[in-house]
Amino acid sequence: MEACPLHSSAISNTTTSLNKITAAKTSLHLAHPIITLPNFNKYPHPSKLRILHSKAQASGTTRISAVGAEASSEGDGKDENVAFVAGATGKVGSRTVRELIKLGFQVRAGVRSAQRAQNLVQGSPIVTGVNYLVFSPAIERLELVECDLEKPAQILPALGNASVVLCCIGASEKEVLDITGPYRIDFQATKNLIDAATAAKVDHFIMVSSLGTNKIGFPAAILNLFWGVLVWKRKAEEALIASGLPYTIVRPGGMERPTDSYKATHNVTLSTEDTLFGGQVSNLQVAELIAFMARNQGTSYCKVVEVIAETTAPLTPFDKLLEKIPSQRVKPKKPDVAVISKPSPPAPDKVATEVSTSPPEVKVPEPVAAQTRPLSPYSA
Repeated sequence: MEACPLHSSAISNTTTSLNKITAAKTSLHLAHPIITLPNFNKYPHPSKLRILHSKAQASGTTRISAVGAEASSEGDGKDENVAFVAGATGKVGSRTVRELIKLGFQVRAGVRSAQRAQNLVQGSPIVTGVNYLVFSPAIERLELVECDLEKPAQILPALGNASVVLCCIGASEKEVLDITGPYRIDFQATKNLIDAATAAKVDHFIMVSSLGTNKIGFPAAILNLFWGVLVWKRKAEEALIASGLPYTIVRPGGMERPTDSYKATHNVTLSTEDTLFGGQVSNLQVAELIAFMARNQGTSYCKVVEVIAETTAPLTPFDKLLEKIPSQRVKPKKPDVAVISKPSPPAPDKVATEVSTSPPEVKVPEPVAAQTRPLSPYSA
C-alpha cells in the first residue's frame, strides 16, 4: 500500500481548469459508496488530495479501495514527524489533525469508514463553512487510513511509521442505548490500540480521557450513568500505564457546550490528577494541547493532566503549564553519542607472552646430610 496523489493522465486531460472540474462533478468512489465533495471548486489544488492505496481510473473518476489490514507498515523505522490519530473524524480528533499539520506533522488519520472523512477534507458539518485543513500545501501531509480499532489485526499496519499515537476515541453520544459502547470503545478498542502501539514501539502515546476516572466527585461522576463510561476509561488508563510506553493522559472537562471561540474568553489551566471534578474546555483547546504534547514530548513525559478553561486564568504557554505537573516516571537519559568511545582491548600480559631466550633453569636438589647411626645400642 502506498500513498499517492489522486491524478492520472486521463484525469489531467479533463481537468485543465477548475471550471472543467466543476462541470464534471468530480467525485471520490470509496469501494461501492460514493462521496461527493460539493464545494470541490473552492480548493486551489484538488488533485493533491492524498488517500492511501488510490488508483486513478481511465474513466476520469478515482476509485479508492478500502484500507484495512492490508495497510503497509512502510518500514520498521519510526519518523518523528509522523503522527497517527485515532478517531480522526470526531470533534477532538478532526481538530487535532489540523493542529498537527500546522506543527509540521505528516498525519495518518485513522478512520473507521473513509466516508466519514468528509469533514477532514471539506469542512466540518457541525461548524458550517469552517475548513479544518488548509488545502495547499497542508493537504499533502494528510493520509486517510481506514482502520477499525475493534479489529486488532488492522491496527499495527495502519500505524505505519508513526512515532506518536494520539487516541481521541470514545463511545458515541448518539448511541446512548448501547450498553456495550463504553466497554467496547473506551476500554477494549483503546486497549487494542495500546497493544499495537506497544508492538510497534512508538515513542509516545497520548490518550484523551475524562475528569473523574480515578476518584469519585461531582458533577463528573454523573457520566458513569452512561453505562459506567468512567470506569472503562480508567481501565484504559491503567492499560496504558502498564504498557511501559511513554505516555500522557489528558483528562478534559466538559466539551459539549464550548465552541471554538471559547478560547477568546477562557484560558486553559492544567491541574494534577484527581483534583478537578467540574469545569469546561473546548474541543479546539484540547486539540491544541495534545498537538503541542506530540511535538514537545519531553514536557509531557508520563504525566496525567486535567484540563479546563476559565475566564480568571491567565494566558500561559503550554510548556509553562506542563512544568507544574509532575512526571510519574523518571525519564531515562539518552547516552551522549559524542563521549561514547570504543573500548580499547585489554593490554596483553607481558609475563605470559614474553619469550625467554635463555634455557630453562634446572633446580638441583640440595644434598641431605647423612645421619650416622651408633655402632652399639649401648652407646650414649
